Amino acid sequence: MADSRCQACGVTISRYAENPVCPTCATNSNVGRSVVRATPIASAVWLWATPEAATAIATRDLPTILRAYRRINGASQVALADLLGYDKSYVSMLETGRRVISDVGTRRHIAARLALPAHVLGVTDVDDAEYRAMLQFGDSTVRLAEIARQAGRAVEAVNELWPLVARLEARASEEHMERDSLVLLAQARVALGVSLGTVLPEERLSSAARWTGQAVKIAAYLEDSHFYAHTLRMHGNELRKAGHPGAAVARLDHSLRLSSDPADQGGSLAFMCRAAGELGDTERFDLALSAYRDLLDQNACSGLLFQPFTLREIELRGLMGTGRVAEACQLVYRQAGSPAAPQWYIIERVTTGEVLVANRDAEGAADAFAEAIRSAERHRLPHQIQRAIRATTKAGMLDLADEGMTALQRTRSSLAAR
Repeated sequence: MADSRCQACGVTISRYAENPVCPTCATNSNVGRSVVRATPIASAVWLWATPEAATAIATRDLPTILRAYRRINGASQVALADLLGYDKSYVSMLETGRRVISDVGTRRHIAARLALPAHVLGVTDVDDAEYRAMLQFGDSTVRLAEIARQAGRAVEAVNELWPLVARLEARASEEHMERDSLVLLAQARVALGVSLGTVLPEERLSSAARWTGQAVKIAAYLEDSHFYAHTLRMHGNELRKAGHPGAAVARLDHSLRLSSDPADQGGSLAFMCRAAGELGDTERFDLALSAYRDLLDQNACSGLLFQPFTLREIELRGLMGTGRVAEACQLVYRQAGSPAAPQWYIIERVTTGEVLVANRDAEGAADAFAEAIRSAERHRLPHQIQRAIRATTKAGMLDLADEGMTALQRTRSSLAAR
C-alpha cells in the first residue's frame, strides 16, 4: 500500500496512518481532537527493559527466556505453569530443554502469555515481518524527522514520526515490547514532542510537553545517562514553553548534572537561561549565561543551541526578563553570526523587536516584527506568530498586530481546513 496524502493540506502521510488527515491538521482542527492518545506502558514493558531480560530475549532461546522471566518476576514454576496453562512438569522440561516446541501455534501462545513479540520465539508472519522492517528503519525515520524539524519543516517531521509512534504505542499497549523497541519508542516520543512544540499553537503546547514527558519516563529505566539527559533537556524546554518555567528549571538542572558533552551542556544552559529569565530569577540567569559563555569560548560551535547567535538571543531575552532593559538596548545592535535554524531566526526577530521598542526605535522594531510574522507564516509556526502578535499589541503597533492575526488565520487554515 503506497503512502497517501492528507485530505486537508495535501502533505504526504504514511501508509500506517489510519486518519485521512495528517496529525498536524487533526491537532489544529476546531474539533479539538488530540494528536495522539498517550497509551500508558504496561508493567511488563518495564520489566522487559531490564538488562537481564534484554540479554535473555537476545538469545531467542525459550529455556533461557523462561528462566529469566521467573527470576525477574520472582515466580515459581507452578506460577509460570498456571500462566501458560501447562502442567508444572511440562514447564520444567521446557526450562531444561528436555522438551522442544516446534509448532507455531504453541510458540505463539507462549509469546502472547509472556508479552513477547512473536518473532522472539521464531514465529514470523506478514505483520511481524512488517514490524521488524519498521524497527530496522525506525532510527533513520527519527533522524530524518529531526533534520526536517531543524530545517524549518516541523510539519513534515510530525507527519513522519506519528505513524512510527502510533505503531510502537499499539505494540506497547499489548505488552509486546522488547528493549530495542522500547528505546526506539522513547526516541520517537521525544522527537515527536519537540516537533509538536515547534508547530503547535500556544494553547496546545501542553501536548508537546506530555509527549516529551513520556519519553523521560522510559529513558529513566534504560540506564543510558546521555539519552536520559537529552530527554530531560527537551522536556524541560517544552515545559517552559507550556508555561511551567519552575518545573523546567528542575528538569534542566538534572540534565546538566548528567551531561558531559559541551554541546549538550550548552543546550541545557541555553534553555536554563530562558526559563530563569521567564521566572525573573536574575541570579540563576546570570550563572547559566556565564557558564554558557565560558563553554562557548572553550569549545567549537556545535548544534542549534550552542553558537553565538543563540547566545545573543537568550541574553537579550533574559536581560529583558530580569528587568535590565538598558543593558539589553546596548546589546541589541551587536550582531553575532547566523541562526542554525529558521525558527531561531524568527525567535530572534521577535526578541529584537521587543528590545527595540524599549529603546524607542519604533521603525526598527516594526521591521523586526514584520519579518518575524512573514517568516513564521512561511514555515507554518503559529505560536511564533502569536508571540509576535502579543509583542506588537503591547507596543501599540495595532496594524502589525492585525497583520499577525490575518497571518495566524491563514496558517491555521493551511493546517486544519478540511
